[in-house]
Amino acid sequence: MFALLKNSWNLIKASAAVLRADKELVIFPILSSLALIIVSASFAIPMFAAGFFDQLIDGQSRIFHYVVLFVFYTVQYTVIIFANSALTGAALVRLNGGDPTIGTGFRIALGHFGKILSYALIAATVGLILRAIADRSKTIGQIVVGLLGLAWNLATYLVVPVLVTEDVGPIESIQRSAAYLKKTWGEQLVGNFSVGLVFGLFAFLVLLIGVPLFIWAATAEAFVAMAVIGVVVVLLLALLSLLSNTLQGIYVAAVYHYIVLGQTGGYFSKEQIKGAFRNR
Repeated sequence: MFALLKNSWNLIKASAAVLRADKELVIFPILSSLALIIVSASFAIPMFAAGFFDQLIDGQSRIFHYVVLFVFYTVQYTVIIFANSALTGAALVRLNGGDPTIGTGFRIALGHFGKILSYALIAATVGLILRAIADRSKTIGQIVVGLLGLAWNLATYLVVPVLVTEDVGPIESIQRSAAYLKKTWGEQLVGNFSVGLVFGLFAFLVLLIGVPLFIWAATAEAFVAMAVIGVVVVLLLALLSLLSNTLQGIYVAAVYHYIVLGQTGGYFSKEQIKGAFRNR
């Protein structure tokens, strides 16, 4: 665990160096988060008003439920992949010695929108299948979904940079993503770092301090203090999430850049890139 945290922290620092050079990269996760809130609300509010959730609880409209879920997944993944494409494209420009802007990222993503939408449809289909498996068998289904989800995440780790830099479709991008990882680290590879783990620990510390303070303020009926503490905790958690997503996107770009060109872009060492994964 200590080695995992150490590797993760070193990679976070290297990714942060890229972010310091192009602070505007954080704009893409921010816009993605705002768009996802709008998408979720646009689906949830009409369905709630139509009594869709009540019917779902009663076991009705199962087929319609999966249809709606597929559409929701497709829109959601399109937003996420589009933002990640803009972030990754801009990060690759920086790693290649350029000076990207927000417009650079958007132009890259828009130029590959067709492939992004196609990949979103594939990701939505996979997500729906995993959801159906989990719904069929709660215990065994969760285990199967966990294993399949892990395999899918590894196979598609480099899909976004492949989509925005290579002239191939989404299926070929998935195949190339898996092939790049296997070629570099071998068949039975596992992650040797976790940006999410480090930021998860930070989030835990925020809650560990914030929740008792909030309870204390509530007990003392200090409503202003409650509001301030609540806002600060939410903002800190949102900031941690944005930083985590941004640095993760930057590092994915760095891994791809190293695998394809054999270069680290000046912000990462070869040891940091090679140490990202290891054999089981």
